Amino acid sequence: MKILILGSGQVGSAIAQELALMPGNDVTIVDTDAASLRNIGSRLDVQTLVGNGASPVVLEEAAAADTDMLLALTRSDETNLVACRLACDLFNIPQRIARVRSADYLEYGKNDAADPDGLPDSLSAFAVTDSIHPEHLVTEHLVGLLSYVRALQVLPFAHDRVRMVIAQIRSNDWLAGKTVEEANNGLPENIDCQICAIYRHTRLIVPQPDTVILEDDEICFVVDSKHMSAVMYVLFHYEHGNHRIMLAGGGHIGYRLAKKLESKFNIKLLEVDAARAEWLAENLDSTLVLHGSATDEDLLSREYIDEIDVFCAITNDDENNIMAGLLAKNLGAKRVITIINRSRYVDLLTGNQIDIVVSPHQITIGSVLAHIRRGDVAAVYPLRRGTAEAIEVVVHGDKRTSSLVGRRVDEVKWPAGCHIAAIVRGDEVLMGRHHDCVLEDNDHIIFFVSRRRILRELEKLIQVKMGFFG
Repeated sequence: MKILILGSGQVGSAIAQELALMPGNDVTIVDTDAASLRNIGSRLDVQTLVGNGASPVVLEEAAAADTDMLLALTRSDETNLVACRLACDLFNIPQRIARVRSADYLEYGKNDAADPDGLPDSLSAFAVTDSIHPEHLVTEHLVGLLSYVRALQVLPFAHDRVRMVIAQIRSNDWLAGKTVEEANNGLPENIDCQICAIYRHTRLIVPQPDTVILEDDEICFVVDSKHMSAVMYVLFHYEHGNHRIMLAGGGHIGYRLAKKLESKFNIKLLEVDAARAEWLAENLDSTLVLHGSATDEDLLSREYIDEIDVFCAITNDDENNIMAGLLAKNLGAKRVITIINRSRYVDLLTGNQIDIVVSPHQITIGSVLAHIRRGDVAAVYPLRRGTAEAIEVVVHGDKRTSSLVGRRVDEVKWPAGCHIAAIVRGDEVLMGRHHDCVLEDNDHIIFFVSRRRILRELEKLIQVKMGFFG
């Protein structure tokens, strides 16, 4: 497959690295930053071209006429959208995926009733076949974390019918010292969950019924979304109630987050720009908007930071987020979540005083990967800072045209390091330990993949045979 990537930033370079490792891909990267392209070209087996991706001359030079997929991932919405329009009208590229940050493009002309998964008119006008919205993705990710404060990650699958949760065990948790079987037996009748992975001091343990869960273990489990609160209460004795949340930063993410959560929680929002703070106060209903800096110790103290359940630093400045998060933690905030864009900062801060470090780039990369994986891949989420992945696939066909449909789970030879977490069939959620389950057409399978190098084997396994199309 010939793939043309516009943009050599963190997202573009990470996607290029993924694609370059897949056999049969011919990747070309276009950017105006010559130094960045030289760096990528020295590391990856890709072609590079210096130029503006929204120029028809540059696209032609990049062999757009022979391209199968365009990934417009620059920092400019307008460049990405114009490139998609040109790719359609002038070069007939069949797949045109754009990274779009502005909410105006996401929301204008969207008809949820007619087609909730369809593109809004504003993107269809630019011939975009699919779009990636980083700020929307980050907002949804933060909603999950703030709704369940004990979780390190909350990942939705199958249109949010099932969720994968990652959490760390504390010494006073009910789970500490229990076996996996005891954890399952402790759940109420008709409520189930699947512990699909345990990380103990960076070492992966594939859970067995007699595996003992210890303090500081990082467990990964899946649960039916409608039972999430009940499971969190049983496993962690945690009730759905982060009543006091402070958001530092009133940009697009801060505003959307407050709008989504203000009916459930008591929210304070700090914004350093006076005009923006006034706008936020007028457009939010019950959120208390404060004009000031999140690194102002006196302001935090006056607003009773020591009584805040979760402090969330979400400004556009990494250093400001780090300092605000450390200060809030030092002044008594129970839990601190910080957005960090630089990947080196993410690795440096994870596991220190800041409880959860959220990387918008990692979240965006996961969304892009879901579009470019072979087979019917519905969702991809990087885990463990990119060393593992959670993947949702939809299986199609019958016993003749598919290697999976019509077969029991224990009949299939799954790649080593690939574990079924759950199977979603309509409104029914089946946990992955039920190995006698027979897979059916249109089943959604959620996998925990501990070694990313086996992804190609999994992709081949889920592909339908040619007879499916005949």
